[in-house]
Formats: sequence, structure tokens, C-alpha cells
Amino acid sequence: MNYPRGIKKEKVNTVNYANRGMGLESDLNETNQYYLVNNIAVIYKKPTPITIKKVDYISPTKIKIKDAYFQKPSTTDYNGIYRGKYIDFEAKETKNENSFPLRNIHKHQLEHLKKIIEHGGIGFLIVRFITKDETFYLDGKDLIYFLENSTKKSIPYSFFQKKGHLININYHPRLDYLKIIDKIYFKGEKV
Repeated sequence: MNYPRGIKKEKVNTVNYANRGMGLESDLNETNQYYLVNNIAVIYKKPTPITIKKVDYISPTKIKIKDAYFQKPSTTDYNGIYRGKYIDFEAKETKNENSFPLRNIHKHQLEHLKKIIEHGGIGFLIVRFITKDETFYLDGKDLIYFLENSTKKSIPYSFFQKKGHLININYHPRLDYLKIIDKIYFKGEKV
């Protein structure tokens, strides 16, 4: 191939972090929409509070945000109500095969989950191991137990296998995590 001036341009690989976690997030949003439409539960993704400082008006219908910042640290990703119980959870993805790095979840989010549980709500973590194509529900009580009794900087995959609950991927709902909540908190009793 003839390159301009005989110079071959080298392709630069860039890493795009924009849609990290969108696979799990999309599955959860689809699941929560199913729960809402079928009057099973009311669970929403919490918006992240941001303040916009600078914008470019590209056209009357197109605006590009040039500068923005988070107003305050967000708590967790999702909250809502199911069978009269408040639900609050964080959803994360990891490419790590053997563990979930705790740096992926912030201290204030863990404290928030702890407070939810202390006040009688249901708090938990949903983690997807991308390379294994497995998604786990880890109850907040088990998460807190691990954090209070371990000095590790990550939660081993084996802990998810032992204490967590594998969430099977289905057609509708995509990730039926409420089945696990029924089993843990409502002893499998029907609605």
C-alpha cells in the first residue's frame, strides 16, 4: 500500500474505559425493568450527581460537556423495594480470574451497605467475573464478615463459590437475583 510521503503510520492502541461494566449494568437494568413491568419489585439505578462546569454548543441540538465534576461520592448503584424490604446494592465487573480486587469498591460504599444492613435493609454485591462468564450475588453480611476478618486486598473467587450465589443468565429476567433474596430472606416462600 502506498502511504503518503512513504511514511507508514503506526496504529496506536488506546484503552477505552467509557463502557466498563456496561454488560452487567445493561443486564441488571433489563432485569429491573422486567421486575417493574411485572409488578414484582421497584428497583432503580441511582443517578450519579454531577455538576457541569463547561459546555460547547456544537449545534442547537448538540451539546458537548467539556468539564464536569462529581458533586459528592455516590453511594451504591441500585436501590428499591421488594416484598416490603428496602434493597440496596453495588454491581461490579472484573477481568481478574482468581479474585475481586477491593479497590474496585470504595470505602464509603462499603460503609453505606453496612448501614443499610444495620437498619434492616437488604444490602449486597453483584460481581461478574468476565473471563469466567459468571455472575455472583454476595450478601452484604458475608461481604462485611470477609472485610472484618481478612487483611487481603481482594476477595478470592473461592469465597464467591463458597459464600456467594451463582446467578444464572436467563432470557427474562436476565439475572434473577430476587430468587436468591427469596431463598435467603424469605426462606423460599412464594409471594
